[in-house]
Amino acid sequence: MMSTPGLLSAFRRTALVLALVTGTMPAFAQESANQSATRIASNQAGGEVVLIPSRVIYPGETINLAALKQVTLIVGKHKPEAVATRAEELDGKVAKRTLLPGRYIPSAAIREAWLVEQGASVQIFFIAGGLTISATAVTLQPGAAGDLVKVRNIDSGEILSGTVMADGTIQVSAS
Repeated sequence: MMSTPGLLSAFRRTALVLALVTGTMPAFAQESANQSATRIASNQAGGEVVLIPSRVIYPGETINLAALKQVTLIVGKHKPEAVATRAEELDGKVAKRTLLPGRYIPSAAIREAWLVEQGASVQIFFIAGGLTISATAVTLQPGAAGDLVKVRNIDSGEILSGTVMADGTIQVSAS
């Protein structure tokens, strides 16, 4: 089936109206047939190359490159600010909200994967100078590395706040 310029223009008008109604930005783009989704070029003569979802990605789902499609933006079109469009920005991240096919992915709609889950048993550490105290606690909320989370000390029942470390332990501070 061939598309005529009139139909393409009508499609674009419809997409823009839907974008205005829904508050999202369509990714007017054409697929880059000779590029794989794992090899990304930041700029080509035909236009900027970006990644967009090729299928619906649901909240809580880990984003992998197989769920993304590489497209080359039409010459003169530029991606909006605050959207993630490169493999290193998206691979392994988790969707915070539903991501629709053919749409840009707002940076605010993705997060790092949780390093500790809510209700998990973790080691907590208090370090002051040469003193190190460790205990076992249960997380009261999930968190990624660097996040501040609340934990309940299993022995005392006390609720503490601490920072999730890269190894999955929690470092608490004096309160």
